[in-house]
Amino acid sequence: MSLVRYAKHAAGGHPREVVLLKGLPCVWSRCAFCDYIDDNTTDEAWIQRVADETLAQVTGEFGRLQVVNSGSIQELPPGVQAGIRDLLKTKHITEFWTESYWAYRKRFDATRAFFGVDTHLFLGVETFDDDLRNGVLNKSMHWTGPDEVAAATDAICLMVGFKGQTRDMIRRDIDLLLTKFRYGIVNLFTENRLSHGLMDDEIKAWFCEEYAGLADEPNVDVLWTNTDLGVG
Repeated sequence: MSLVRYAKHAAGGHPREVVLLKGLPCVWSRCAFCDYIDDNTTDEAWIQRVADETLAQVTGEFGRLQVVNSGSIQELPPGVQAGIRDLLKTKHITEFWTESYWAYRKRFDATRAFFGVDTHLFLGVETFDDDLRNGVLNKSMHWTGPDEVAAATDAICLMVGFKGQTRDMIRRDIDLLLTKFRYGIVNLFTENRLSHGLMDDEIKAWFCEEYAGLADEPNVDVLWTNTDLGVG
């Protein structure tokens, strides 16, 4: 698999360097749409080589770094996590964005403390509609409501454009993002080998017109394609 692993994302209100690292297998690995798990491996030496080569490109020029690893930050081996922590310090990076799964929520505070800078753990909520999130997307993420999520993290990812979504569901999701969370990434659904037939072209087209201005929100990144961050 040939992937772009380093990029500069200068658009929007939070320019940053973005790296895609190879990680250990995702603890869940059964989301209906995620083919990035193909990049995971149990070969820790390989994971370390990819990390060394990719992180060596980070300059710190924006003071902000985002790490993606086809799963959760907790699924990078300890040595790679320590390398990221050291890099944040040596490159004077003061803000760190990364991803984590809901099953790790009791470790979120420890993860933030480990990296020693302002750390934002993006949770792939996808939608706050419980039936869609778990019944259609197979996320296996359950909570009492949006406030429980907001108590755990200040950053989420949403997904728009898959079958079963309605306009009202999307309006509610965007409203919750803007009112309860500090940061958000909205991904337009892209079909892959796992999700054939799941995309809803009509709802995607409506969203692109209805929410064209969302890209101007300083704390929201709208990824119109799945490689808009420059990696992948």
